[in-house]
Amino acid sequence: MDPRYADVVALLSRYFDGLYTSDNLALAEVFHPKAIYVCASEEPLVQLTMSEYLPIVEKRPSPASRNEPRKDRILSIAFAGPVTAFAQVNCAIGDRYFTDFLSLIQTEGRWQIISKVFHYDRN
Repeated sequence: MDPRYADVVALLSRYFDGLYTSDNLALAEVFHPKAIYVCASEEPLVQLTMSEYLPIVEKRPSPASRNEPRKDRILSIAFAGPVTAFAQVNCAIGDRYFTDFLSLIQTEGRWQIISKVFHYDRN
């Protein structure tokens, strides 16, 4: 297996764990500090920096605390050169089912999410 693929899968696993437990410290490790978070599922457009997004995660009850079943999965991973990747993933939090498009970069020897653009549907 391509070591880049295994590294990205490990990063996505930490991403899913951070979302499931509402662990803003874990998410701060998987997101690049300059990452953006964007959703256009409803008006107005939501566009946040990590300094705006992570406190929201910290304050919300976690899916784990509500004993919600995990519904996360990796749909695809693609690479564009040695330090750029794209992942499409699904997960669920509360009554929302998410499709995330995650752009990833490798800097200083580790992969991080540089942008999260997503859509959600309500269950």
